[in-house]
Amino acid sequence: MRDMFINLLEKLINVIVVIGAIGIVVAAAAMLFIPNPQMGPAGGVLGALMVLVFGGIYLILVAGFMYLGLGIYQNTKRTADLLERR
Repeated sequence: MRDMFINLLEKLINVIVVIGAIGIVVAAAAMLFIPNPQMGPAGGVLGALMVLVFGGIYLILVAGFMYLGLGIYQNTKRTADLLERR
């Protein structure tokens, strides 16, 4: 039962990463194409590029830490199984 929840968590993390990547691209497109009535374009090319770069870095860091936590769990489980068999 525990393994089912861990596997579901891994699939949920995959979905969150994909949704985050789509959100970053949509936000960058919004910076390019959605005008601000008071100041013209919302951010222009530089703003969109910054959203892509910093959003991508943030997503990589957050997803990396989530996958790192799952990896630690999987390694600990394999080590415990190995020691149990010995």
